[in-house]
Amino acid sequence: MKYKTVKKLWLAAAILTTTTSLWTNVNAMETPAASGAGVIRALNEQRILSEQYALQQIQTGAGELAEGEAAGEAEINDVAELSLGNAEEEMPAADQPELAVAIAPNYVNIRKEPSTEGEVLGKLYRNTVGVIEAAEEGWYYITSGSVSGYVSAEYVCVGEEARALAEEIGTQLALVTTTTLKVRTEASTEAAVLGLVPGGDILTVTETLDGWLKVDAEEGEGYVAADYVETYTEYPHAESIQEEAERLAREEAARRAAQEAEERRKAAEQQAAAQKKAAAKQSTNHATAGNATSKASTSGNAASGNSGTAASASDAGLGRQIADYGLQFVGNPYVYGGTSLTNGADCSGFVQSVYRNFGINLPRTSGEQGACGSAVASLAEAQPGDLIWYSGHIGIYIGNGQIVHASSAKTGIKVSNAGYRTILSIRRIV
Repeated sequence: MKYKTVKKLWLAAAILTTTTSLWTNVNAMETPAASGAGVIRALNEQRILSEQYALQQIQTGAGELAEGEAAGEAEINDVAELSLGNAEEEMPAADQPELAVAIAPNYVNIRKEPSTEGEVLGKLYRNTVGVIEAAEEGWYYITSGSVSGYVSAEYVCVGEEARALAEEIGTQLALVTTTTLKVRTEASTEAAVLGLVPGGDILTVTETLDGWLKVDAEEGEGYVAADYVETYTEYPHAESIQEEAERLAREEAARRAAQEAEERRKAAEQQAAAQKKAAAKQSTNHATAGNATSKASTSGNAASGNSGTAASASDAGLGRQIADYGLQFVGNPYVYGGTSLTNGADCSGFVQSVYRNFGINLPRTSGEQGACGSAVASLAEAQPGDLIWYSGHIGIYIGNGQIVHASSAKTGIKVSNAGYRTILSIRRIV
């Protein structure tokens, strides 16, 4: 044990040296031309990189420590706490960015110049957030999402009011910075382990406690030690003019697809009704009184079968199209915070982007998406395109008891059995 203790201290010293060097590089990067938000992003990125490097040094340089992670509270976490904790004390505290939150009834235009005559670059919708880069008389220059430009000060709130509103709007997230993080049933190291989360994964924080965070994990709600995560807040952001045009085009295409699907459904129903009527008439004209009941039964069965055909036609409508579209991206990567179906998306980003392709705008988080649409009583009644919502996760039902979803950084977008974990709700959007 003495050897292991010395080894830990040696590793911690080496890691602190590396961390200090990284932060020296960040300080050297700062120039007067750099924006406040850009510097903050650089600081955060370098901090995460330094933590990841620290963990890598522990893993590769101390095999017996990494192996010990499977037992108890994991010695690797003890070293990580020592090295990263001390490094954090030496790191300069970055100023909190100044926020602007849209309070216009619908949206405020983001313009190229600080004038109502300026070209419109995008829209900051009500309760979306931007980072203030500069201020001019009556205008703020902000960055939100992919858009940077001027917004009228009349239609945004700033300062304490903005911070308070952003706190309500934003979603607090936690990036796992240790190799493997234990999710526990209670906020105590004595509590049972609910599950394990690999380094680099993101958890949604629902409550902050003394030294602990209550989070949504795949296994359900649990608690993680705050020392081993990096917390930050994700805000809804602006939409550029190009993004708006693309969205409107998708919505129009989806509207047409939905209209065509509805027309096909009605045609199938009419066909089924006509077949049922013809079968009943034939039974009446050609059956004797003795076998009329049998004929009627046969007619009823035929009608039932035809109704099934109509249901299938309906099933092949927009919901089926949504499910099939999502299946095209199986095998693509999972990226937390991502919404790209090809380059990477998280679970709610995947759902949002698939539905957006059909002109349907869903909220950004799985919790919000799980409250959309109408409730479906059970999995037996689910139809392709329905949303299957779990604690901290969501997917799209594709039929046959299966979902397509952005599962994790390890597995990417995949197909799973819908009942692979406890279903909280099934929601029908179309």
